[in-house]
Amino acid sequence: MAALDKARAARLSEEYGLPAFLGMLLDIRGFHTKEDLESLLQGGALADPYRMKDMDKAVERIRRAIEDFEKIAVYGDYDADGVTATSMLFSYLQAMGADVLYYIPQREGEGYGMNRGAVETLHQRGVSLIVTVDNGISSIEEVELARELGMDVVITDHHRPHDRLPAAFAVVDAHRPDDHSPFRELSGAGVVLKLLVALEDGDAGQVASEYGDLAALGTIGDVVPICGENRTIVQAGLRVLEKGGRPGIAALLGESHGAVTATSLAFSVIPCINATGRMGAPERAVELLTCEEEDAARRIAEEILDDNRRRREIESGISAQAMAAIEADPQLRYARVVVVSGQGWHHGVVGIVAARVTERYGKPCFVISQDQNEARGSGRSVEGFSLFEAVSHCADLLTRFGGHPMAAGATMPVENVDAFREKINEYARIKHPAMPAQFLRLDCKLRPAVLSPELPKALSPLEPFGSGSPQPVFGLYGVELREIVPVGGGQHLRLTLSRDGVSLRCMRFRVKPEEFPYSPGEKLDLAVTLEARVFRGEEQLSILIKDIKPMGLDTGACIESYRLYEKLRRGEPLSQGEASALTPDRPWLAALYRLLGARQGRGASPLALLGALGDEGPGLGRLLASLDMLEERGLITCGRSGEAMHIALMPTQGKVDIFASPVYRQLAGAAT
Repeated sequence: MAALDKARAARLSEEYGLPAFLGMLLDIRGFHTKEDLESLLQGGALADPYRMKDMDKAVERIRRAIEDFEKIAVYGDYDADGVTATSMLFSYLQAMGADVLYYIPQREGEGYGMNRGAVETLHQRGVSLIVTVDNGISSIEEVELARELGMDVVITDHHRPHDRLPAAFAVVDAHRPDDHSPFRELSGAGVVLKLLVALEDGDAGQVASEYGDLAALGTIGDVVPICGENRTIVQAGLRVLEKGGRPGIAALLGESHGAVTATSLAFSVIPCINATGRMGAPERAVELLTCEEEDAARRIAEEILDDNRRRREIESGISAQAMAAIEADPQLRYARVVVVSGQGWHHGVVGIVAARVTERYGKPCFVISQDQNEARGSGRSVEGFSLFEAVSHCADLLTRFGGHPMAAGATMPVENVDAFREKINEYARIKHPAMPAQFLRLDCKLRPAVLSPELPKALSPLEPFGSGSPQPVFGLYGVELREIVPVGGGQHLRLTLSRDGVSLRCMRFRVKPEEFPYSPGEKLDLAVTLEARVFRGEEQLSILIKDIKPMGLDTGACIESYRLYEKLRRGEPLSQGEASALTPDRPWLAALYRLLGARQGRGASPLALLGALGDEGPGLGRLLASLDMLEERGLITCGRSGEAMHIALMPTQGKVDIFASPVYRQLAGAAT
C-alpha cells in the first residue's frame, strides 16, 4: 500500500469538489499535480497521429489506393483487438467508396500474422495494397513475397518489433526504435483509430464518435494499460455505447445488461468476440460488428454466443489436463517458468489456459499444443517478467514468435519443446535470481464501520478500470468469520464476518464449500472490492472477496520462504542457512500432524495451516517441506481440488522414522 498524505488529500478534495474518500484514493495512487488530476478527471486528447513514424506514408498510400480504386485488403487478426481493428478500417474504407475486402487468418490452419498462402491468395484476388492491423511487425518474409508479387504493404501494429523491420511501404508501430510518439502502449485498434484520425485530417472527435466503441473494445480486450491515450479512447467508446452503439454490440450485451463499463465489457462482449477466433470463424465477428440490421445482428450474435459456450467447455477440459500434468510433475510445478504441453490441445484456448495456470501458480506460464510436426503455444506472465524478452532469448528454437511483456506466442518444431522449456527457464534463472511474484496491491485498509454504498459511488471518476488502472482493492483486517453459506448451487460462498460489532456479508466466487480452508471463529484479513447495486429498488453494498489470509500473516515473508522451497524442489544447491530455514524439528512436525488430524475431511491451504499453527509467514517453505516428508513416509496423502489441498492421515503400523524422508536427508545434507 502506498503512503497517504491526509493533508494533501484534503486539499485535493476541497480544490476539486471531490468526495473525501476519492481525494484519499487519488493521493494514494499518485495523482498529486493539477495536470495529473485534470487528465484523469476531465480526459485528455489524442496526440497528433503524425508523430507516429511512417504515418504520413501510410496515409498517402491508402489515399492513393482509394482514389485510384485499387483493391485493398485489410489483413487482421482473430482476437478481439484484431477483429475490432479490422472492422474499423474495413468500415471506414467502405464508407470512402474504396474497393476493399478483409482477410483474417484461421487460428488453427494458419496461425497468427501474415502467411505466404494468404499473401498469394490476396494476389490472386487482385489486391494491390495490403494494410495490416494488429499484426505484421514480424512478417519480414511475407512482406518480401508481397513486394515480389507487385503488392504494397502498409503495416499498422503495436507488438514489439524484432531486430529487423519488414521492408513495407510504411511501418506504423510506436515500439519501433525510431518512433517518438508520446504514448507507446496503444492496442492494435488504438493504432487504427489514430490512422483514421490522420486520414480525416485530424478530426479526432468525429472519428471517435463513429469508431470509438470498437476502439474501446479492442483496447480493453488486449489488456493494454488503461492510462494516457488508452484511457481517452476507452472513455470515448463508453460514451458511444451509452447512447446505444452499433447493433452487433447491443445484440451481444442483451436487453438486461445494466451499466456498460470497461469491466462489464471485459466479462461479456469481449470473450464472445474472442470465441469466434478461438473456435474457427473470426470473420463472423467482423460480420457482426459491421452489421447494420438489428435482426441480422441478433442472428449472428446467437451463433457467437454458442461459440463462446463451446469454448468454455473445451477450455475447462484442457485446463484440467494441464493442471493435472503440472501437479504430477515436480519439474513442471516448481520451475521458474511453467511450460506444459499436450497432444492436440485446441490452439484457440491455450492462451486462456495459460492465464489460468499463471493465476493458480503465480508465475509465468506457456501452454503448448503439439501435433505431428509442429508445436504452437501461448504464454502469460506476471508483472516484472517480460515474456517477450524471454521468448526472444529462445529465438533459435522457434519458427515464429511475437508478443509483449505480459503475453506472447510461439511456434516451434515438436522436437524443440523440451529445449524451449529448458532455455526459457535458464534465461529466468540468470535474469531473475529471485523471480517476480504475483501480488495483489491494496489501495488502503478500511474499517467495517465506514462501509456503505456511497463509497464505491464516490470512486466512479476513477473509471474506466483495467490494466494499469485497476479497480480499487481494500483491506478488511482482523475480521472474524461467523458463517459460511453455499450459494449458486454450491459453486460460490456467502460469508458473514464481523469486527467491532459490525456484521458484513461478503461473496467469495468460484470456491466450493469443500475447497474453503477456514472455519467459523477464525480471524482473517480480506482483500475486497466494493460495488453499489440496486436490489428490489434498494441500493445495497456488495463486498467481493479477492483474497483471504489468516490475520497478521506476513505475505512478504511467505513469498521469500516459498522461493526457498521451490529452490529445494528444483534440486538447486542450498546454503546452510537456507537449508536450516526449511528444516522442521520434531515438535514442529508433531504439531502439524495433530493439526492435520483435527482438520481431516476439510479443504486446506498452506496459509490456513500456517495461521492455525500460529506462524507469521517465515515457515511457509518449512511447512511445505514437512508435508512432503509426511507424504513420503506414508503418513498422509495430499490431493488437490480446484485451489484447495485435501490431506488425509493414513493408517500406520508401528513407528515411522519421519527423518528417513528423502526431503529431510536432502535438507540435512545441505545444513551440515
